Amino acid sequence: MDNNFSAVIQKRIDHTVEALRKNRFEAHYIPAKNELMAKISQMTPPGCSCSLGGSMTLRETGVQEFLEKGSFTYYDRYAPGTDPHEAFRNAVTCDVYFTGTNAITMNGELYNVDGWGNRVGAICYGPQKVIVVAGYNKIVADLSAARERVRHFAAPANAIRLGRKTPCATAGFCKEDCAAPERMCSRELITGWQYIEGRICVFILGEQYGY
Repeated sequence: MDNNFSAVIQKRIDHTVEALRKNRFEAHYIPAKNELMAKISQMTPPGCSCSLGGSMTLRETGVQEFLEKGSFTYYDRYAPGTDPHEAFRNAVTCDVYFTGTNAITMNGELYNVDGWGNRVGAICYGPQKVIVVAGYNKIVADLSAARERVRHFAAPANAIRLGRKTPCATAGFCKEDCAAPERMCSRELITGWQYIEGRICVFILGEQYGY
């Protein structure tokens, strides 16, 4: 990557981490995913209970695999024979909940859109600790840019990945506020100021991950 472009990216990361901290998030910059796993190991002691929200970032960084092999209780929504809704309910009472995010604004806000609502529900309330993992590509200027990112990039990519029959999967971008039965954009969550300081921990990586 060009050194000048790298400098711009780093300044955006630093600004966003500081904005998150002002909103009472715990927030950290992590240069690479191998350093991320060391941090996560410290935050998931043996005997704790964990779960996750569906996330390409968690797959690509190895967090999902770490949870599957950990020495703790893991409510695995993907395990064969598991009722996903039972896993969703257990996740609400777990000690540590992992998730990606659709966007992080430079004002220190998380923006997420869900289908089932299990992910945004757990971010709002329930788990004692929520750990958000995001590549620097999730940083946007503001909430307007966050919505555009989801409508025209993240949602279409996920719809294609999951084989959903939606207009955005066909077109590659959001053409309309659709009423498709398999529409995934049914719940919208903006997470800003934290009532419980530090409950949500955001790790921003110096690499690109997820949609």
